[in-house]
Amino acid sequence: MRCTLGVDIGTASSKGVLVDVDGEILATATRAHEVSRPHTGWVEMDGLVWWDEFVAIARELIAAVPEAEIGGVGVSGMGPCILLVDDDDVPVRPAILYGVDTRAHVQIEQMTAQIGAEEIARVGGSLLSSQAGGPKLVWVAEEEPEAWARARRLFMPASWLARRLTGAYLLDHQSASQVSPLYDIEGERWHEPWWARYAGSIEQPPLRWAGDVAGTVTPEAASATGIPEGTPVITGTIDAWTEAVSVGAHEVGDLMLMYGTTMFLVATGEETLRTPSMWTTAGAFAGTRNLAGGLSTSGALTSWLKDLTGADYPQLLAEAEESGPGARGLLMLPYFAGERTPIQDADARGVVAGLTLGHTRGDLYRAALEATALGVRHNVETMRAAGADIGRVVAVGGGTQGRLWMQIVSDATGLVQDVPETTIGASYGAAFLAATATATAATGVPVITDWNPVAEKIHPDETLRARYDALFDRYLRLYEGSKDVVHELAAEQKKEAA
Repeated sequence: MRCTLGVDIGTASSKGVLVDVDGEILATATRAHEVSRPHTGWVEMDGLVWWDEFVAIARELIAAVPEAEIGGVGVSGMGPCILLVDDDDVPVRPAILYGVDTRAHVQIEQMTAQIGAEEIARVGGSLLSSQAGGPKLVWVAEEEPEAWARARRLFMPASWLARRLTGAYLLDHQSASQVSPLYDIEGERWHEPWWARYAGSIEQPPLRWAGDVAGTVTPEAASATGIPEGTPVITGTIDAWTEAVSVGAHEVGDLMLMYGTTMFLVATGEETLRTPSMWTTAGAFAGTRNLAGGLSTSGALTSWLKDLTGADYPQLLAEAEESGPGARGLLMLPYFAGERTPIQDADARGVVAGLTLGHTRGDLYRAALEATALGVRHNVETMRAAGADIGRVVAVGGGTQGRLWMQIVSDATGLVQDVPETTIGASYGAAFLAATATATAATGVPVITDWNPVAEKIHPDETLRARYDALFDRYLRLYEGSKDVVHELAAEQKKEAA
């Protein structure tokens, strides 16, 4: 039985699927892990864990379906991440993760002053922020010169897996476009002057598109994983873009909402749209561009409340539903880990306004769900103001298992959300890309809407529009009104952590 195997390295866990030619999931496997936060604003992970977890997942999937004939392997992972390795492919330090890691604020300011904000946006598409990979490279060079002196190659989770499986050194265009400002978005190539200036000692990874075949499984990788030698492996890309593929939300006019540890949004178009507060990137496929954004917390916030209260998710969801729209007069800002888009404020912090002794944990949980929904609205309105034509919205990720959360997002934003039959996420999208890249005359080229049709649509409750319009106005004003005090508190937190 011909199958493809897909693995995604996420923030909280690594997930794998084994999928047949019709898109049916035959087996799944998961390995939970934790990121390291050694200092305030730092979020990193041991890159060797990514390969170890891939090996364990691959062996578990193969053992679960011994009759499977693996025709291709798909890889995916969180990003943009910065994993630097030496000549022998040994990491010189832990990988620095994506926009939730805010350590490089000094380097962002320096590079912006050196190059100029307008020129950075012209070449790379986006202004520099905590999401940009370039300043994090410079941070390593300036703050850890011994590690930098040994660094020779640059990887992200997907490209690291491809390297370990095939020996190929490469990076996909989408990931490369987030190593800002080192990628030329219109030329779809590395920007040589800035690479030489800021990353000259690092060998440039050749660029490919997400679904291109990176190479085939080596004898060593076959021995480690149980995947047959010679099996094709795709290049892969960042998890949010692979999730979009998994639900067919990668066509022009589509917006993907990824409900995960963080919330991610990807709007796909043909034009290169630029706006200071969002991320302009190359698409996963040639001829497309993305305007993307992300909340620094979503599932991380609800998980924090679950741990804090000792209640489980079903209890909290039931109590939040009973609380009702507006959380009985509570309003929360979800900036518990700073915020990415559209405010781009690493020193933002969580705020809960309106608390009384009569409020319950259900009210707090409702306010948290509404806070993320209002954050989504803020991003969507910013995208539309920049020229994004959003015609279809697709929900994906673990958070789609809780219908209340999706309903609140639709109510707060006015968006209709398509919910696909399978919402397992990026690992499924990686398996689909592998199936597409290795299709034969016998199997035919797969179509994602056949693999994963829409199961339901979430429509906004129009009777709540005025209520959420008023709440969104307060949400915006609460941030502006509390920003100065919050920044002072953030500075105190940094002092205490130093």
